[in-house]
Amino acid sequence: MSGGNDEAAMRLAIDQARNAWLVGEVPVGAVIVREGPNGRQIVATGYNRPITEHDPTAHAEIVALRHAATLLANYRLPECELYVTLEPCAMCAMALMHARFKRVVFGAFDPKTGAAGSVVDLFANPKLNHHTEVAGGVLGDECGALLREFFAERREQYRQRRGERSAEDIGDAPDTIPAGEAIELEHPDAPSPPSS
Repeated sequence: MSGGNDEAAMRLAIDQARNAWLVGEVPVGAVIVREGPNGRQIVATGYNRPITEHDPTAHAEIVALRHAATLLANYRLPECELYVTLEPCAMCAMALMHARFKRVVFGAFDPKTGAAGSVVDLFANPKLNHHTEVAGGVLGDECGALLREFFAERREQYRQRRGERSAEDIGDAPDTIPAGEAIELEHPDAPSPPSS
């Protein structure tokens, strides 16, 4: 599958990424396809769910991989291809190789945790016993824009929440912080950091 077919499958992955955004997750989506008796078919889909499922392994790729393995009743999926909106991390890359995926296609490159060439290229490691074909940058601008919009919205929401709190409110901060929300409080009596 290539060209226009890759873009069509990636658009389905982008739809999954939007589902993640709707539930407050980082918008990453994945779609698994394979050649069937009547042509190409979608086997499974997934989107990021680590926050909602309280599971650090619930990345879009892993969610889709688990569904596909269950539906096909096999942990090995050598006839399958995965489309994901963000370059897989090391965890996801290794899971896809363990499942023997034929091909992985991703949208945006991830310069912080990408394991398909941005930080490390696990797929190209000749010492590993399975080699998955990888294509990156398919609808990369669109996939990257979705992530940038999400994080811009999150930063603005954080600024608004912080702006709404007065100094007295911070002193009366609750003992617990809502799930998924990190707040840094600076104690008024804390020593100043050393000057350089």
